[in-house]
Amino acid sequence: MRKLLPLVYLILFLFACAQPESDPVKIKEEIGSVIDKQVTSWNAGSIDGFMVYYWHSDQFTFQSGNNRLHGWQALHDRYVKNYSGENHGKLNFTDIEIKILSAKYALVLGRWRVTLPDTSKEGLFSLILQKFPQGWRIINDHSS
Repeated sequence: MRKLLPLVYLILFLFACAQPESDPVKIKEEIGSVIDKQVTSWNAGSIDGFMVYYWHSDQFTFQSGNNRLHGWQALHDRYVKNYSGENHGKLNFTDIEIKILSAKYALVLGRWRVTLPDTSKEGLFSLILQKFPQGWRIINDHSS
């Protein structure tokens, strides 16, 4: 019996350290809700509301074309500069694919389109989201 005791302790330790399985349907619903809230905020004219779902950290990264930004504030400033006033437009996301990487990380692929009175801008995006205590946040955005 004494020889089995270390094995029992090891099994109990591994069981205690294991993360519970997360429901993939629930994760996809939570992330889908984040994407929907971003569109709603944008279309209500609120860049700040749109930015709530980005990781408010200097470690956040955004890439587009030949540019890379580091930090939440840098992306916020870019959106304010490029999409304020009459340049704001109406946002739409399509072709959304949510790929669960783990209980704490997910990849979202899709298409974005901002429709303006006389023109539109559009492209593809890939987002990496991480689950934080306050909910899912985008930690990396690569938009083209």
